[in-house]
Amino acid sequence: MRRIDKEMKDGIEEVLRRAKICRIAMCDEGVPYCVPVIFCYSDGFIYVHSARKGRKIDVLKRNNIVCFETEVDISLIRVGSPCEWTLAYKSVIGVGKASFVEDREEKRKALNCIIKRYSDEDHEIPDEELDKVEVIRIEIEEMSGKKS
Repeated sequence: MRRIDKEMKDGIEEVLRRAKICRIAMCDEGVPYCVPVIFCYSDGFIYVHSARKGRKIDVLKRNNIVCFETEVDISLIRVGSPCEWTLAYKSVIGVGKASFVEDREEKRKALNCIIKRYSDEDHEIPDEELDKVEVIRIEIEEMSGKKS
């Protein structure tokens, strides 16, 4: 991180727990590809809900290295002229390896984590519903936080 004075060492997990959207960046045969996803942070992993087919799935099967980014507490700071305005925020950026969750119990737990996060509800997910979606687990290799 270039601006060490903005580095956020404490609060990284809080950002991951509070953020509503996570962006996952991948490399599709040399072309950058980034998608916003609903997600959950649990047990040191990021879990992502996904359809079973699509570009994201195809790309991750070829290259499972990802970058992720999310942020909270975004507000405009008006100082001086509009060209001097800035944003206040807390963000987390990291790198990891994505894999598809095959274990039914881990998949069910991850989906429940995602559902509870966005709806504050618990649901029983039958096996036939589990088979209709993918759950992607990102094993975080490194991440850093920034407070601006």
